[in-house]
Amino acid sequence: MTGTTMPKAYNHMQVEEELYAWWEEQGFFRPETQIKLGQVNPDAAPFVISMPPPNVTGALHLGHAITSSIEDLLIRYHRMLGDPTLWVPGTDHAGIATQSVVERKLEEQGVTRLELGRERFVQEVWEWKDEYHDRITGQQKRMGISCDWKRERFTLDDGLSDAVREAFITLYNEGLIYRDTYLVNWSPALHTAVSDLEVEYHEEPGKLYYFKYMLADGEGEYIPVATTRPETILGDTAVAVHPDDERYRHLIGKEVVVPILGRRIPVIADAYVDLEFGTGALKITPGHDPNDYEIGERHDLPIINIMNKDATLNEEAGPYKGMDRFEVREKLWADMKAAGLTIKEEDYTIRAPRSQRGGEIIEPLVSTQWFVKMKPLAEPAMEVVRNGTIQIVPERFEKIYFHWLENIRDWCISRQLWWGHRIPVWYGPDGHAFAARSESEAMEQAIKHYGDAVPLEQDPDVLDTWFSSGLWPFSTLGWPRQTADLATYYPTTVMETGYDIIFFWVARMIMLGLKFTGEAPFTTVYLHGLVRDEEGRKMSKSLGNVLDPLDLIREYGTDALRFSLLTGGTPGNDMKLSITRIEANRNFANKIWNAARFVIMNLAEADLPLDEGDNAFATTYALPADDALSLADRWILSRLAAVSGEVTRLIDNWQLGEAGRQLYEFLWNEYCDWYIEAAKVRLYGEDPAAAQATRQVLAHVLEQSLRLLHPFMPFVTEAIWQNLPGMGRGGVGLILAHWPKAAGVADEEAEDAFGRVQEIVRGIRNARSEYGVEPSRRIVAQFSAGEFADLVRETLPVMSSLARLDAAQATVSQTLEAPDKAATLAAGGVTVYLPLAGMVDLDAERKRMEKELANINRQLQRIGGMLSNPGFTGKAPAAVVDRERAKQAELETRRSQLAERLADLAEV
Repeated sequence: MTGTTMPKAYNHMQVEEELYAWWEEQGFFRPETQIKLGQVNPDAAPFVISMPPPNVTGALHLGHAITSSIEDLLIRYHRMLGDPTLWVPGTDHAGIATQSVVERKLEEQGVTRLELGRERFVQEVWEWKDEYHDRITGQQKRMGISCDWKRERFTLDDGLSDAVREAFITLYNEGLIYRDTYLVNWSPALHTAVSDLEVEYHEEPGKLYYFKYMLADGEGEYIPVATTRPETILGDTAVAVHPDDERYRHLIGKEVVVPILGRRIPVIADAYVDLEFGTGALKITPGHDPNDYEIGERHDLPIINIMNKDATLNEEAGPYKGMDRFEVREKLWADMKAAGLTIKEEDYTIRAPRSQRGGEIIEPLVSTQWFVKMKPLAEPAMEVVRNGTIQIVPERFEKIYFHWLENIRDWCISRQLWWGHRIPVWYGPDGHAFAARSESEAMEQAIKHYGDAVPLEQDPDVLDTWFSSGLWPFSTLGWPRQTADLATYYPTTVMETGYDIIFFWVARMIMLGLKFTGEAPFTTVYLHGLVRDEEGRKMSKSLGNVLDPLDLIREYGTDALRFSLLTGGTPGNDMKLSITRIEANRNFANKIWNAARFVIMNLAEADLPLDEGDNAFATTYALPADDALSLADRWILSRLAAVSGEVTRLIDNWQLGEAGRQLYEFLWNEYCDWYIEAAKVRLYGEDPAAAQATRQVLAHVLEQSLRLLHPFMPFVTEAIWQNLPGMGRGGVGLILAHWPKAAGVADEEAEDAFGRVQEIVRGIRNARSEYGVEPSRRIVAQFSAGEFADLVRETLPVMSSLARLDAAQATVSQTLEAPDKAATLAAGGVTVYLPLAGMVDLDAERKRMEKELANINRQLQRIGGMLSNPGFTGKAPAAVVDRERAKQAELETRRSQLAERLADLAEV
């Protein structure tokens, strides 16, 4: 992979896939290879990440991309630190998502899963999984992720299935898993319970329906009640009022009549009722509302389920049996209106619970399901965060974590699906349950129970996907078997994921890890935010603002996308991503490539001594003796030491974005724009020793900078590094090079002195720009430098190169009387005079400035007319008026500047 010539332009399409294949073939991602090569310290604590498993049938999206970028940065950084590093990849069977995809595919062929039968359908899903598995992993590889693919796991593979059964049976035998009837989120389209995570709430226009709950005494008195779901009236079992509400206190204990059905229900008092909302009276439907369910339990109310699994109504709905829920909403309201039971309808914004998969409205429904008791698991999970065993980054999410665990409810773990881990429970003829690892084990239990073999039937449900995912950090390493990987790499080090699943996944991993291994599954939880568009909106197909990572990679390169995601936000906060930023970072990759190409071209004939360091992985270019260094050399080496230390500190403190931003500033502004330009003076000068010293510094700083940048932008840095003379010996890649140590100490004298040079150059460049000096024209400068006269003399060749000065005519003295007809500027403690006659074609410049001044006057006249017109200032939006006033102020400032310069020219 070494090279001697670099193409003129960096072509990511030619580089990325070839480099990735080489890294993988060499085994660089594997801790065994790292140890064998001597790249890591085998006695050091390993750095381990369990990859959040993407859905096996999914496609790469920006959520995956940011996860991949952050985790790969951490993995590459720790590998370069010399830590044995393992990143375990894998995919999730994603029960609902995958089953839904395959069902839709079958529907297109005119077949349903019910027609196929369970066994044949599951076989179809396995075939689908095998076909699409390589797609998501191939897309992940395009992100450059350096995980150990030989350890890849799947949540339904044999080992993880063993882990799931072991976990279920352990919890079941301890009484922590039970079966009961409870209110769950029900998907009418999928015919299954779904987790809270799979329900998305959307603000949508709806109505608030006010109606009369007539008292049963027949005297015509009623309680006004409001609801957004009139169809659930048919399942009401009480009307609740606040015990302190004077309007209804006298009605507590009486009965009202359910509209149309005529069923009598009580009026109860409960402090949950909000006196200010609606009418202050609340209809209670324990079978179809979670809050009502809890009120029903407190008051021992009956639970009436009016709905079938497909969201049609059942016999409890009386005359509305068999009708769709929304059809009933219209029909029941019309019937109530005809009966004189309605009061009014109001437009009202509702939070509609929709299925993440199918988009249909989720229905709270009473159903028999399997649950895990969570409170006994929650307390240890809170303690490991309280005592610092686990650190959550950013820390503010600890409060949210504690709040959720303190108020945790039992977890519904059963799903009415066919794809997933089937619940390991078998039922005898009388319904007696046997939890077992296999049917034969269940039969052994049955024989003991019944005295003989009996027919057994396995529970048809499967486990929530999050149950197997909760075991991920240790099941992927071999648990429940005591494997070498489990002993070596567990607990893992970091769990990095989006803040939106801290409860659904992170908390469950902590609870189950503590329960089954006795140890916290990781020491740090790093949470990233969501990726939004440049206006801060969530990306969605309906808004047309979705950015496809694969399209971005093809257009701009993986490094540009990674760097944009890594530097675009801070821990736990959402980020705004724009094409403009990705383009800018593509330009950054090109800038580094071009700078490196320049440096390498100037190293071609040079004999560059190497500093072997501690081992081959630390080898870099040796530096010249201190007395051979120029001021610019000393400055850039001091800046490298500072940036190296600061970037290391920032990464260690989880400020990954700021670390990347500092590298960007150092490489683009300091190394490329300042140092390389300053270095050209010695490179092309007449002193061979000076040129050699600067070559060594150029090479050393570039090589060390590539190491620092590699975790952020792995492809362009590796491609450049392989072209550096003497690097990549023995088939070693930058991927294995050791992280730079913050060598040396800050050279404050050099940084102060070169900082003055920079100020002077910027001042001269600004003056050239203001006076419209042609870029190619060299101008005369006179320096009144005071105590800095020696510094100016020493660096005059560099300043002449950077500011396009005529060095032969430049004068430097400690004090200098201001010449006539010269532009004057003060910078870096030095006064610089620039004779105007030498800077511009006076006649041409005078005409140009007069023309610009006339144009400004016309614009000011137009704006002044607008702002003096009450019709404009009174009617135009305030932002428009403010914009015109700001433009007016800007033009007046520019007019003053032009008038002053015209006066200067008039004197020449």
